Amino acid sequence: MNDAFQRDLDKCAANHQPLTPLSLLDRAAQVFPDREAVIHGDMRFTWAQFAARSRRLASALAAAGVGRGDVVSALLLNTPPMLEAHFGVPMLGAVLNAINTRLDPAGVAFILDHAETRVLLVDAELAGLANEALALARVRPRVIVWRDPMAPAEAEGEDYEAFLAAGDPDFAAPGPQDEWDAISLNYTSGTTGDPKGVVYHHRGAMLLATGNVLHAGMRDRPVYLWTLPMFHCNGWCFPWSIAAKAGTHVCLRQVRAGAIYDAIARHGVTHMCGAPIVMSTLLNADESEKRPLPHPVEFWTAAAPPPEAVLAAMAAAGFRVTHVYGLTEVYGPAVINEWKPEWDALPPAEQARLKARQGVRYAALEALEVLDPETMKPVPADGQTMGEVCFRGNVVMKGYFKNPEATAKAFRGGWFWSGDLAVRHPDGYIQLKDRSKDIIISGGENISSIEVEEALYRHPAVAFCAVVAKPDEKWGETPCAFVELREGAQTDEAELIAHCRAHLAHFKAPRKVVFGPLPKTSTGKIQKFELRARAREL
Repeated sequence: MNDAFQRDLDKCAANHQPLTPLSLLDRAAQVFPDREAVIHGDMRFTWAQFAARSRRLASALAAAGVGRGDVVSALLLNTPPMLEAHFGVPMLGAVLNAINTRLDPAGVAFILDHAETRVLLVDAELAGLANEALALARVRPRVIVWRDPMAPAEAEGEDYEAFLAAGDPDFAAPGPQDEWDAISLNYTSGTTGDPKGVVYHHRGAMLLATGNVLHAGMRDRPVYLWTLPMFHCNGWCFPWSIAAKAGTHVCLRQVRAGAIYDAIARHGVTHMCGAPIVMSTLLNADESEKRPLPHPVEFWTAAAPPPEAVLAAMAAAGFRVTHVYGLTEVYGPAVINEWKPEWDALPPAEQARLKARQGVRYAALEALEVLDPETMKPVPADGQTMGEVCFRGNVVMKGYFKNPEATAKAFRGGWFWSGDLAVRHPDGYIQLKDRSKDIIISGGENISSIEVEEALYRHPAVAFCAVVAKPDEKWGETPCAFVELREGAQTDEAELIAHCRAHLAHFKAPRKVVFGPLPKTSTGKIQKFELRARAREL
């Protein structure tokens, strides 16, 4: 072995710095100081101004006693302060905790206590929720309220803009000491028990942020519209991605079709992300709200794969849809359906089948496997054998905050075990079949709820659907479908069951269909835990 490569060649300040997405802000402000960074209604900030505001926030937080490892929570919508928090908080070596704004007061109170929040940034519109949560919480953070001129709301409390004004725009923020330092703390949805706190580090955030740029094909000056909540996996790390290209953030307080079309037309939006419900919002908008798109818009979606009809409608409307997959524990999207040019010549139904697959690993992810949970060996790449999706690499979380047992369980055998069941196709692309807790075992046969849902989505009357297990005396469990119809559409239980039997083995078809609005999370995911409870009572 030639050890000359190791001898006297040590890390030093000149050749080794912590990887952090904060460096992307410094570069954007230095190289493109006058380029527009943030648009929010009539508010406009250049990259120089945005960087100065972020440093002011860091300075003001430091004066408030926030230091390395302290948690700053944000109960904010997709507005400038939330973007500033993604840079200003970690500049101190502190940790950003972006809270789901759709939680109830008890859920917010749990997070504030578990995170040991020192400072809470709140949108005035959400002050009522914050106050109810604080009344239940043990911690007593300093509360800073942002009063958005776009949505005036009465709220008592210290003013965010005044707090910022007291900060130093030239503040020499210390930044992370190590790239393994925590940058953010994101809580899972907590559908069973209390939510778990997922800890991101600076290295992972930098790698996922630049991975987004690579896989989204971002060229010079991308314009990103905030339809994805920034509290969700730190907006899939796109607050940092846009800084890498010195692009423009277009803020949006609420996901409304008219506002989205207007923003795309007015600001030349190039990229946006969202759950399938956002696509539905766009496609079902009133004609008076729609605007012609100035150019094709890249639209990234996760959760359930879009039905063929939706993909066709989105393409006709000017959106290029890309299916991505990930979890909170892997910084958002770490798997992408990498589209191949030769697939463009395939029939629409075949293209939709290929788009339904989750795909292959991000360049920033070192390994993606579908493993047998018992043997811990890869399943055959036959498109049939199910295993659990496992991740390994630098865009996997540090672990669960103050929960070593859950961390150890998630990291068995040197992999992060996702809890998602999938198959691997012969070309290497993976396709989800279910959550391990959602698989339906009927008469000893495994039924993929996703497979049944895909069949239901082929029916033109179905807007949203979810399939869960319903207890059955004879079979143990049978599939139960909950269906939300398209506006003006009509069908009945018998027709949908017959439709599914035409596309599936008969034992996989739902035995019961329930019609009505489906419960969804703030990110558009259907809350199956609630539907499972309903199915048990049928």
